[in-house]
Amino acid sequence: MSDAVLSARTALVTGASSGIGWETARLLAGHGATVLVHARTTGEAETAVSRLVEAGARRDQLVELAADFTRLSEVAVLAGTVVKHYPALDLLVNNAAVMAPERCTLTEDGNEVSLQVNFLAAHLLAKLLRAPLSAAGDARIVNVSSSLHRTASMNWSDPHRVKKYSRVAAYAQSQLALTMATADMAPAGSGITAVSLNPGLCDTALLPLYGRTGAPAAEGAAAVVRLCLPETAVANGAYFDGGVTAPTAAAAQEERSLKRLAKLADQLVGQAS
Repeated sequence: MSDAVLSARTALVTGASSGIGWETARLLAGHGATVLVHARTTGEAETAVSRLVEAGARRDQLVELAADFTRLSEVAVLAGTVVKHYPALDLLVNNAAVMAPERCTLTEDGNEVSLQVNFLAAHLLAKLLRAPLSAAGDARIVNVSSSLHRTASMNWSDPHRVKKYSRVAAYAQSQLALTMATADMAPAGSGITAVSLNPGLCDTALLPLYGRTGAPAAEGAAAVVRLCLPETAVANGAYFDGGVTAPTAAAAQEERSLKRLAKLADQLVGQAS
């Protein structure tokens, strides 16, 4: 596949070493984009790029980047590298995600691990990459969320859920936060449009959380990439499910909750920015 519709564009895909992220990188490269392939480690990024080349991508379209999102300092370094080498960034696909572990686990930054990897890293990236995203003129941020966000609630008094922990509740909260924060990642006048989506239940590392069989990861990636294409009209803050716009959780429409989340996220990323 090579239709070159994205040939002049640069895309950063987080969590691109496997699953939907890797398939998204493959499809974007097939559309001609230069793809910044993010993985947790350099080795994982190099392996992902090698597999992409084997799958038909051109090596000169691919750039490997490594950052462990359980360390916000590494997220900041990643953003700095992108800013330095890519003054214009057309697409940011926030796909990196982990399952919440069985027991409440805090990162060295003091945040519950799934909240940090699935939401706070994306929040920080969108902030630190605003200049190159704005410079692109019509950049898009695509946040890979989950239908589970509709079952979630923000635990404002204990966002890390230290007092009463449930891995499903923690994971769902991270996806709710990501969905709620989407519109805020593209402020008015920035020239950026941000959307989120449920890519569908796919056979990825997150599947055990849902306990069911899933579709191939390539199907979820196709839903992601569709929102990256210029011909797909999108409105800032929109949420997609099954290829069409869908209602979000009520909290994503509450101005007070959105402001509260923005303030909380800034506090939790703290010194890293």
